[in-house]
Amino acid sequence: MNTRLSKIVFLILIICLSLMTPPPDGLSKEAWILASIYLAAIIGLVSKPYPEPVIIIAALAASCIAITHFSGSTIKPLDVLNGYSSGTTWLVFSAFTLSAAFVSTGLGKRLAYWFIYQFGGTTLGLGYVTVLLDLILSPATPSNTARGGGIVFPIINSIALALNSTPKESPCKAGRYLMVNIYMVTKTTSYMFLTAFAGNALALQLISDVFHIHISWTGWALAGAPLGLIMLSVIPYITYKVTKPELKKINNKEIALKGLNEIGAMNRREKGLIAIFILALLGWIFSRQLGLNECSVAIIAMASALLFNVICWDDVLKSKGGWNTLIWYGGIIGLSGVLSKAGFFSWLAKFLSENISHMHFGSNVIIFIVFLSIVIRYLFASGGAYVAAMVPVFATLGLVTGADPIILSLAILFSNSYGGCITHYGGAAGPIIFAAGYNDIKSWWLTGTIVALFTFITHIVVGFPWWEYLKANGLL
Repeated sequence: MNTRLSKIVFLILIICLSLMTPPPDGLSKEAWILASIYLAAIIGLVSKPYPEPVIIIAALAASCIAITHFSGSTIKPLDVLNGYSSGTTWLVFSAFTLSAAFVSTGLGKRLAYWFIYQFGGTTLGLGYVTVLLDLILSPATPSNTARGGGIVFPIINSIALALNSTPKESPCKAGRYLMVNIYMVTKTTSYMFLTAFAGNALALQLISDVFHIHISWTGWALAGAPLGLIMLSVIPYITYKVTKPELKKINNKEIALKGLNEIGAMNRREKGLIAIFILALLGWIFSRQLGLNECSVAIIAMASALLFNVICWDDVLKSKGGWNTLIWYGGIIGLSGVLSKAGFFSWLAKFLSENISHMHFGSNVIIFIVFLSIVIRYLFASGGAYVAAMVPVFATLGLVTGADPIILSLAILFSNSYGGCITHYGGAAGPIIFAAGYNDIKSWWLTGTIVALFTFITHIVVGFPWWEYLKANGLL
């Protein structure tokens, strides 16, 4: 309680300091106070004296009071709630419904056991089974915690136990390799699609406030998926070499048939989910031709899943991740929006321009910013908190140093996910998997560092030219 109390006092102190000190030159008092509330909210998301939605609701309330106090302000108290009318917020929330359906219908398990039957004859093969399963689920699973920790992990963990690889007696037999591989894979698929990680849509919205650009679902997939496929082709092998499982061959047919027999025949709900999932993907891919945006497609998919009883409303209510995301992502977007309207980001750009104007190095500045983002990502246990705290800063830094906005945006958007590979706390799925007890910190961090650096180099060497090509041909 004392620790929690000290965190709360610190957050209040941040806001009080802005009330007692004059704003910097060129920044209004209103923007100064709103910035302190935003900063307190970000630190609250990291230190977690309360759950994320509580922190954000408190910040929204404080912002309303601050805006009301400045009677001559062009910003209205209700402006802080604009994030809840944002398509970004509802895109993510709607996609959470499809994510929950993969669990409730059992389709996620069925896909896993089918892949195991087809490709899981070796321990290395099981690593690639994880790739195939995660890759298929990722476009409609914005919670990589639900995907990696809720669907893939329980299945792979049960397989490790079936292979007599236990956390205490024989972790190195197969479990250590299989567990760390889950995490590295899910952090890679997370940047391949806009809807593969809830933080992607938030990051894109925050970058749009700075650069005023739009990247479609299809454009994101064209930019991220090829690079992700390159990494997914080698990640199981990298983790295999670092963790070196003792068991090489597996009786995959017996394990898979047992799992499929327990699930039983495919039911109507699973078939309906397959149809809705495919139609949602086609809707996102051809949204421009259909005259729809990504948010509209997601809401149509959500409505279809509910109307055709693929998933019931009670299942949606039980999806805490979806509701938590709706509250705090919408709030963050609202807080960021009023900051932009108050002129904070314009002031920040001017301030950075005056102090680091010597950093005009073309594409080299992008490499520096992305590398810095990966290093700083090491400090964050929440991808969402990192996005809210650092993405606007890195985008503004790129703006004033003359970096190409599209290339920098894509580089930053993707680095959040793979930067979290380094530690076992870089995303919520990490602690779930690590808590199984198979892994040691040394091998996990070594694997994560290799994967993160290899991804970083791949994105520079292959990604930069590829993104230039997409930009030049209007494919983003």
